[in-house]
Amino acid sequence: MYYIGDIVENNCSVNSVAKAIREYEGVTRKRSIGDMIKALRFDCPDVIASFGEDAAVIRHGDEALLLAADGIWSRLMEADPLWAGYCAILVNIHDIAAMGGRPLACVDVLSISNERIRDLVTEGMQIAASQFGVPVVGGHLHPDTPYSVVDVAILGIARLDSVIYSHTAQAGDRVIAAIDLEGRVHPSCILNWDSVTMKTPERVRSQIEVMRKLGEEHLVTAGKDISNPGVIGTLGMLLEISGKGAEIELDEIPRPDFATHGLSFEHWVRMYPGMGFVLTAREEHVEEVCARFAREGITARPVGKVTDNGALSITYRDKKTQVFDLKKNGIMRIFQHFQPAA
Repeated sequence: MYYIGDIVENNCSVNSVAKAIREYEGVTRKRSIGDMIKALRFDCPDVIASFGEDAAVIRHGDEALLLAADGIWSRLMEADPLWAGYCAILVNIHDIAAMGGRPLACVDVLSISNERIRDLVTEGMQIAASQFGVPVVGGHLHPDTPYSVVDVAILGIARLDSVIYSHTAQAGDRVIAAIDLEGRVHPSCILNWDSVTMKTPERVRSQIEVMRKLGEEHLVTAGKDISNPGVIGTLGMLLEISGKGAEIELDEIPRPDFATHGLSFEHWVRMYPGMGFVLTAREEHVEEVCARFAREGITARPVGKVTDNGALSITYRDKKTQVFDLKKNGIMRIFQHFQPAA
């Protein structure tokens, strides 16, 4: 992770963008997931989807229980404990929203011995929980660890027939990137775009509702919230579990004014955007999907098309290069271990 004061690249080419994405720690740290899946996965009749999705999908009558968990890098804890606590709640809420669900409640695991850090982390968690209306209802404290880490798990719910999965993208679908551009580079972390802390509770709750409605109306074929690997890396994860590829036009990716914020393509495509999703949709639904996000202040645009070749490629100023061969060298390395049901 990079923090304010680090050097940000000012030059941009299609090859430099691809290299920056491939080598970004937010991407490379996902490589162990495949081995974990191989060790942990087993069949259970009520578990409809699990590894590779933003949340596990568990059948509960006519509804789906959505269960997810996320942890925050220790370096972010050291840089800004309050922001780390806020993000611990935020990323989990977005995991449920990305699945077309409604978040219900969170529990936490705090591994913190420093009382000041503990108080700031819990303050950040409470700010986010209150803003989104998703309470923290319990958890566990390790008060004697030599490090400071916060982990959060979340429970959500959705209609069983309206869950948005990651593994269901189809060749020919359009890829849509939806990002709230009204924000700032967070003062504590140069690869975090803060588009949430300045918004009202009504606004952020309405924004995450967009995904639930898209799922209920079957307007998208697959989706993920844009997380630590950035917009291209997150799309790569979606494509990997779908067994697909895509061709993306960088110029179409929603972005703020680079000069105002001191950004470059290499920087922007690695950023965690605060409020952002990547989705796939059939051509006839693209305009409506983008309009739904626009009504909530989120800029959404079609940025490319899903392919069958398993490669994620980007185009910039008429030059094209491959970022990932997802079948041979995927981000999560799950293709050889796990093929989702059709």
